Amino acid sequence: MDNLTSGSTFFLARFSDVQDMQILHATIFLMLYLAALLGNLLIITLTTKDHRLHTPMYFFLKNLSFLDLCLISITVPKSITNSLTNRNTISFLGCVSQVFFFFLLATTEVALLTVMSYDRYVAICHPLRYELIMSHEGCVQMVVSSWVSGGLNAVLHTVATFSVPLCGSLDVHQFFCDVPQLLSLACSYNVGELVVIGLSLVLDFGCFVFIDISYIRIFCTVLKMPSREGKSKAFSTCLPHLIVVTLFLSSGFFAYLRPLPKSLSKTDLFVSVFYTVVPPTLNPLIYSLRNKDMKVALRNLRMGRCHLSN
Repeated sequence: MDNLTSGSTFFLARFSDVQDMQILHATIFLMLYLAALLGNLLIITLTTKDHRLHTPMYFFLKNLSFLDLCLISITVPKSITNSLTNRNTISFLGCVSQVFFFFLLATTEVALLTVMSYDRYVAICHPLRYELIMSHEGCVQMVVSSWVSGGLNAVLHTVATFSVPLCGSLDVHQFFCDVPQLLSLACSYNVGELVVIGLSLVLDFGCFVFIDISYIRIFCTVLKMPSREGKSKAFSTCLPHLIVVTLFLSSGFFAYLRPLPKSLSKTDLFVSVFYTVVPPTLNPLIYSLRNKDMKVALRNLRMGRCHLSN
């Protein structure tokens, strides 16, 4: 196929060709999606309604929850629908939309996670200067910059990916339109997109290093604390953050640094879940819902509803 049109159809990979296994996959994905939906909506609600949570940390968490909600919604519902209807197709415009919004949201999330690590670094290592450094105007500028970087990256990836003619059948070896699999369909090497991917990976790796340095400094400061309770609280908060960030970025690096796939790989399908489904589902639990302030806000929200019902 030399020229793509708005009427072109891509064929996505199935997790299994057995109908019963497809239904099982749809059920698992539906449960994960509902958990992510409930958890992230709850965080957005609590951080909006409770004025005690109107701080930089929870401002960033609210934005992260919105990103996670959108990120999981651009891939999982389509996969669930295809499994339940025994179909594996996606339209050309649907594929373009998935590529654009995936990079918009994923890049913005990486930038926001970097900002959040800096916020924790300032809070723990420079508490006396925290309000000055993390002012409301500064926090808004950081979030806006994250979205702008995501938008620019999404435009570059989308334009570069679909600017090269594709050959043969449009079989995408992934459960959504992921760029490495789309590159394998190109008639010739897509130099432009490979350059864009290279730049993105360098920036992502830079963010990962910055996050690691921030947490290393946090851990060094925490180890000097005289209070065992303070140490335990800091480690229980920071370590899960670092684990999820590492899982998110390392799985993405694995997917985008591998040689272009020539056939369907179950490994690729499995790894893709770790940067599309797992973070949006786990982030609400790890970042917020275990937090004491969030538990108090949730309790107050329940009490408020009980008073209204009475």
